[in-house]
Amino acid sequence: MKSVTIYTTPTCGFCKATKAFLAEHEVAYTEHDVTEDESALKEMMDLSGQQGVPFIIVGEGEGRVMITGFDQPKLAAALELS
Repeated sequence: MKSVTIYTTPTCGFCKATKAFLAEHEVAYTEHDVTEDESALKEMMDLSGQQGVPFIIVGEGEGRVMITGFDQPKLAAALELS
């Protein structure tokens, strides 16, 4: 399974939907709450160019997929879910 990292805030409904989708498909992930972790916020902004959450990274290196927002079809494709 590909590594999954999500940047979230506690009040974000789309963040909750993303985490529910991942749980439903039994996908493990690393979560960074950008309201509590300034370095994670900076990292997210450097990677995405903005502050929108959820920001999701699937995979690592050159083949990684970065998704801003809860784009279920794009997330399912990146995870190769059928």
